[in-house]
Amino acid sequence: MKEAIFSGVQPTGIPTIGNYIGAMKSFVNLQDTFQATYCVVNQHAITVPQDPQTLRQQTKQLAALYLAIGIDPKKSTIFVQSDVPAHAQAAWLITCQIGLGELERMTQFKDKATKQEAVTAGLLCYPALMVADIILYKAKFVPVGDDQKQHLELTRNFVDRFNNRFGENILIKPEAIYPKSGARIMSLQDPTCKMSKSDKNEKAFILLLDQPQQIIKKVKSAVTDSIGLVNYDKEKQPAISNLLEIYSIFSDRSIEELVNEYHDAGYGRFKSDLADQIVSILEPIQERYQALLNSTELDDILLKGANEANEIASATLSQMEEIMGIAYR
Repeated sequence: MKEAIFSGVQPTGIPTIGNYIGAMKSFVNLQDTFQATYCVVNQHAITVPQDPQTLRQQTKQLAALYLAIGIDPKKSTIFVQSDVPAHAQAAWLITCQIGLGELERMTQFKDKATKQEAVTAGLLCYPALMVADIILYKAKFVPVGDDQKQHLELTRNFVDRFNNRFGENILIKPEAIYPKSGARIMSLQDPTCKMSKSDKNEKAFILLLDQPQQIIKKVKSAVTDSIGLVNYDKEKQPAISNLLEIYSIFSDRSIEELVNEYHDAGYGRFKSDLADQIVSILEPIQERYQALLNSTELDDILLKGANEANEIASATLSQMEEIMGIAYR
């Protein structure tokens, strides 16, 4: 039997190419090797204020993008988190086993808390829900970007503590799967910052649904340097190095090969070819996405996925409730 993997993405806007490179592309690559479960984690999204109609729309958009990038419902289980009640139920059991200090040390909590006027308890406790997402499917591996290391370590620590306390190894301790390169794609306007769709400068990121002319314009306006040579040197030429990583992932060519081709070619030609390469990959994804978005096919796939996920997650939840004494009949 294949080992299990789990991962999920929040439906808080259209993902960037950084999200695609850092995590989503690996979803497709891993589904042939593992028993894959991929979730639209819409319950994570409400840790910050959301417009209900927008959240509904973005949930379906992300599900459609999952399929459009190549996740195959015949190979993977694809579902929306809120369709599987065991996630929220298990999160409460987990919250009662995690220390307050552990949650307060989460970097993402500290970052978001400083940007919000009102900080909810959900923002503090949502890592427990993330732990639930993983352990309910007995996931041995979790494909993630490197900014999720801390959350995965929390999951690993929880599994050790739970299994030691209750005396039965019913939970699986997960390990991370990181992309071989491009795990952290940086802003096109500031190579010291991670690419983010929340960046106030729209030239700093490329969304998976950006139109070709938008992509070309953003790539051509990406910051470079005064050196004028295409080299891979993150310390001396971080902006060009970032563009090389993006090009390498989108072309399946090595960085060394790209440097050899473009070293003396000038930034103009390099950027133009990079933009064309990104467009060539994203256009068929966008076409498939548009065909799926309002189709019954998407609804049928999500219903099937929710039924599959419910069966697995409910069984793990029952085991947890039994061993913790919650199940009393």
